[in-house]
Amino acid sequence: MADEPLVLGIETSCDETGVGIVRGHTLLADAIASSVDEHARYGGVVPEVASRAHLEAMVPTIQRALKQAGVSARDLDGIAVTAGPGLAGALLVGVSAAKAYAYALGKPLYGVNHLASHICVDQLEHGALPEPTMALLVSGGHSSLLLAPDITGDVRPLGATIDDAAGEAFDKVARVLGLGFPGGPAIDRHAREGDPAAIAFPRGLTGGRDARYDFSFSGLKTAVARWVESRRREGREVPIADVAASFQEAVVDVLTRKAIRACRDNGVDHLMIGGGVAANSRLRSLAQERCDDAGILLRVPRPGLCTDNGAMVAALGAEMVARGRPASTLDLPADSSLPVTEVSVPGHTHEEPSPKGGSAGGGSARGGQAGGAHGPDSAHGNDHAHDHAHSHAHDHDHIRRQTTSIS
Repeated sequence: MADEPLVLGIETSCDETGVGIVRGHTLLADAIASSVDEHARYGGVVPEVASRAHLEAMVPTIQRALKQAGVSARDLDGIAVTAGPGLAGALLVGVSAAKAYAYALGKPLYGVNHLASHICVDQLEHGALPEPTMALLVSGGHSSLLLAPDITGDVRPLGATIDDAAGEAFDKVARVLGLGFPGGPAIDRHAREGDPAAIAFPRGLTGGRDARYDFSFSGLKTAVARWVESRRREGREVPIADVAASFQEAVVDVLTRKAIRACRDNGVDHLMIGGGVAANSRLRSLAQERCDDAGILLRVPRPGLCTDNGAMVAALGAEMVARGRPASTLDLPADSSLPVTEVSVPGHTHEEPSPKGGSAGGGSARGGQAGGAHGPDSAHGNDHAHDHAHSHAHDHDHIRRQTTSIS
């Protein structure tokens, strides 16, 4: 076990500052600082608020993860970070911090894909992923069916939402019902007391001529809103539990039906489900039921590993190190629209930068192995790394305000 790669992962694609540390397939630390309460009053994530929360939480969360894992930053074999997709400003904070730590400690840097990380995290609970792996990823920003012959370099999109993501639909329906933000847990909780067959809400893209693996939840969201408005207009009580259960059933019915179809069509006998919505109790139970009927093995991480976290980034980073994949250069960009086909931002072989040759934040700083004045042998390597990360992250304090549509 000692010879397995020890990797720290940083996740800042949305509203949670996640730092995880893994050794091979073993989770050592999973520290999270969430700013969800700061966004609740707006009814959705405000990118500028998220970015500033990441700035404040980054160094303390890394220090907490190192303490939890019982390791020193100098012991690490690599630093992995979500390079995209996600909110641009939020990603910049994480990428900047990762560059600073990698440079100060003389460790290789791995910029990885957020979606691929959601798949790889299952290795921390159920062992090595079969190849190929069929993955259904469902969250507030994504609803995708992916085939991954090689989680470190070959992930193929089979289908995705053409409008709202499943988690986004949960949030919007919760808002209509007055259940607050985030909507997923609230819908799940109320649905347990309701009848999933009470209201026949539509199932999008399930016709014979519709795309086999794509999803659509915008029409479902609108149908729920109109049904609720009609009841209120007539002065009748809205049965919140029945609405929540019927809406939830419509979502998970389509998700699981298309996931099973993708497995059968591609000859894959197992299914992995990840992303924040994978914590939904009805999705987990219906997926298990349908997989059992189809002879398909279901793999779903525990709820804490389904939502955004640093452990999933560390897991993919550790797999990159173990398979000898190239590290990223220090001019690694944050890419808010990074396609899932780009599992990592590839690195190139360059001379290690000298202390005067560039900084972790500059586009001119390059190098597969990030070396610097405060390398792993420095007696004060940890302190220098934390200071460098903190000051460098604040270089991006000019992140421009962005807006998130929650209509």
